[in-house]
Amino acid sequence: MPNIEPAVAQEAKYGEQMIEVKVRFWTNDITPTDGNVFPKHAWSTGIVRMERNKSHGIAPRKSVPFNSLLTLGTAIDKVLIQHGIRLHTSRQMKKYWHKNR
Repeated sequence: MPNIEPAVAQEAKYGEQMIEVKVRFWTNDITPTDGNVFPKHAWSTGIVRMERNKSHGIAPRKSVPFNSLLTLGTAIDKVLIQHGIRLHTSRQMKKYWHKNR
């Protein structure tokens, strides 16, 4: 697990203000001819990865495979943890969390 340092605000260039997770679906071996694809067709498996983002200090690391859409969320979670990303709860999600007194 990466070492997570305290947050310090800094200026970010346009286009680097968001953190982007890339999901890629395999398209190989769907057509009978190698090197061809059926447009808009893919397997329900693939990889999740992050690309370089200097403003956030993100350097690409190993891609995480997923074997079905049911495991896609787990693969995204692993990539975020691998890169030391901290997610903050949105207003809509806070209704699901219970605060202990």
